[in-house]
Amino acid sequence: MPSYERLDDLLDPASTVLLTVECQQGVVGPDSALPELARAARSSGALHNVARLVAAAHDTGVQVIHAVAERRPDGRGANRNARLFRAAERLPVQQLTGSTAVRVAPPVEVAEQDFVVRRLHGLSPIHGTEVDALLRNLGCRTLIVSGVSANVAVPNAVFDAVNLGYTAVVPADAIAGVPADYTPALIRNTLALVATIATTDELLGCFGRARGRR
Repeated sequence: MPSYERLDDLLDPASTVLLTVECQQGVVGPDSALPELARAARSSGALHNVARLVAAAHDTGVQVIHAVAERRPDGRGANRNARLFRAAERLPVQQLTGSTAVRVAPPVEVAEQDFVVRRLHGLSPIHGTEVDALLRNLGCRTLIVSGVSANVAVPNAVFDAVNLGYTAVVPADAIAGVPADYTPALIRNTLALVATIATTDELLGCFGRARGRR
């Protein structure tokens, strides 16, 4: 894990943004379309740690962006060019625009100053969405990526962030995927090559020190 000094250098609240990925009721909530993933997010503590990071970001002045995946009831504009998309069309819970399924799930809280960015297509919370423009306008240099899933959307977000010139930080205990042993393997063999890997407690420590310097 990186030293506190290294993390403190990266996590200046003025240039750091926390991104939560698909922490929505229809994905990680009790009535999830993907119950195995929802169980993994909750039983591992990942969703709880996302909520802790969001609360600390609110207290510290770190901007929060919640990335939500949804689809229109008529499916217009949605991808159908991969097995994942076609399977999603048949799920009993649909991530429909305006429905409960696309609301950010407790215990993650959405504050008035947060952005909620919704996408109707693709796999990435960044590519093809408003997120990059928002990050640039906010003066972001470091993007903390949290949420689900470690199988698809989280690595997409990390790769996109790095390709766009941001420094990516991944709290290893605030992301989840399936099966359970896949997430640590992804972190060790892939994400650690392109992102700074830390724990939620380490990031919270940095946020606390930042508050103390105000």
